[in-house]
Amino acid sequence: MTMSADTRQPLLAIVFAAPVPYGAALQWQAALVSARQAGRVPDVLLVLEHTPVITCGVRARAAHILAAPARLAELGIELHSTPRGGDVTYHGPGQWVLYPIMKLSGADADAHAFVSRLEETAIRTASDFGVSATRRTGKTGVWTESGKIAAIGVRFQKWVSSHGMSFNVTPDLSHFDLIVPCGLAGERVTSLQALLGTAGPARAAVRATLLRQFATVFGREVEVVTRESPTVPNALTRILV
Repeated sequence: MTMSADTRQPLLAIVFAAPVPYGAALQWQAALVSARQAGRVPDVLLVLEHTPVITCGVRARAAHILAAPARLAELGIELHSTPRGGDVTYHGPGQWVLYPIMKLSGADADAHAFVSRLEETAIRTASDFGVSATRRTGKTGVWTESGKIAAIGVRFQKWVSSHGMSFNVTPDLSHFDLIVPCGLAGERVTSLQALLGTAGPARAAVRATLLRQFATVFGREVEVVTRESPTVPNALTRILV
């Protein structure tokens, strides 16, 4: 499933070299959504890893956090509430997170289709590295036979998207034991490293594949830049500080 090709300027995929604290990403997304609604910035895709954090979406239950605050502090894991959809999840180094800030219109203004395209991006990326992954009826995300490899939680404000998808490459999977991931008791979480061992790809290779598949599935030309790139519009640079 692909979106119709966009003839406007390319979607800017802004890649961050170092893990980003979750609070900073929340502030950036709020500012970017407002700016995109007002037409001050183009469509943007933030591509990053987070410092260790447990996030609680709008349907999160306190009981789904299994570790006491003192234990989380000991492990250096922050705890954040977030306005995205979904329950509780974990983000950390070794996991790529894609945050699309995109203005949807016409036939593309379809929340279910948008989520499906994120899932398709993850499925195709896994396949490119020899891993079979699929959706599950009635659930959001992407699974392998050994567990969930990609989680999705999005938000739409006046049809501008925010939040998005995480894809596990080499995260510390033991940190998922501190929660009930996405509220699904008994479900395992996996990663490319867990599935492929020493044959697993480098994180940079997975990032490149995610971006290539995102461009294909969403039918968009994607320009990959860093925050410091001179081609990033000033309006974006002022937000991403």
